[in-house]
Amino acid sequence: MSDVISRLLDSYGWWLLALLLIAAELVAPGYFLLWIGLAAAIMGLVMLVFPGLVFVGQAVLFALLAITVCVIYWKFIRPAAELRDDQPLLNRKGERMIGRRVTVVEPVVNGRGKAKVGDSVWLIEGPDCAIGTYVEVVGVEGTTLKVALAG
Repeated sequence: MSDVISRLLDSYGWWLLALLLIAAELVAPGYFLLWIGLAAAIMGLVMLVFPGLVFVGQAVLFALLAITVCVIYWKFIRPAAELRDDQPLLNRKGERMIGRRVTVVEPVVNGRGKAKVGDSVWLIEGPDCAIGTYVEVVGVEGTTLKVALAG
């Protein structure tokens, strides 16, 4: 029983370090401290299995684990997280309108006018046309829709 308690106490410092690093990640997010904290937690488990590991060995192993965990994050987890974009046009309202037919509400003169899109009015650029003309959105530049006469 005292052997189990001794092993827990040996690994306690590593688990405490892991909690502190993960808590620091919550305060200053950036994913870096999270992975170092994970390496510290793994060290806590290592110390349960190898309780007699000297401090220098612990430090070297922790450094290797931290580097390994960070490399795994950069090589595998980060690229996978960046690919999760299942709605690439979510915050690009103008780009979602490409291909849509809209009605001109302010005549297009010298290539500029306004069109009603849903319940809002957008600036448009395209061929000159009168109010009520249907145009098709073919592109977006900032908050201005590029249009062509709808066929």
